[in-house]
Amino acid sequence: QVQLVESGGGLVQPGGSLRLSCAASGSIFRINVMGWYRQAPGKQRELVAIMPTVGSTNYADSVKGRFTISRDNAKNTVYLQMNSLKSEDTAVYYCNVIAGPINAWGQGTQVTVSS
Repeated sequence: QVQLVESGGGLVQPGGSLRLSCAASGSIFRINVMGWYRQAPGKQRELVAIMPTVGSTNYADSVKGRFTISRDNAKNTVYLQMNSLKSEDTAVYYCNVIAGPINAWGQGTQVTVSS
């Protein structure tokens, strides 16, 4: 099993920044992809950014140029630096890790952008 622990959500004003973290632990032999998704009220969960171990990083068009995903492979941790936040970024953000046949999700962390 893989356990994911997220942190870093909260309330921020428009234009502000937040950094999310997600640490993976458990039976991890090889991580293939680490990423972030989000789900706003009344909407489907959507991809924010993913970072494969091999391959190109991918961002949603709505966050390109504002969000940056990064990984610390030694710590099995993925980060999401969010800058120039907008009200439409308000959502629950979920960490996702794919490691072989395992597809694990974090518990979610709330990000609220409001003045």
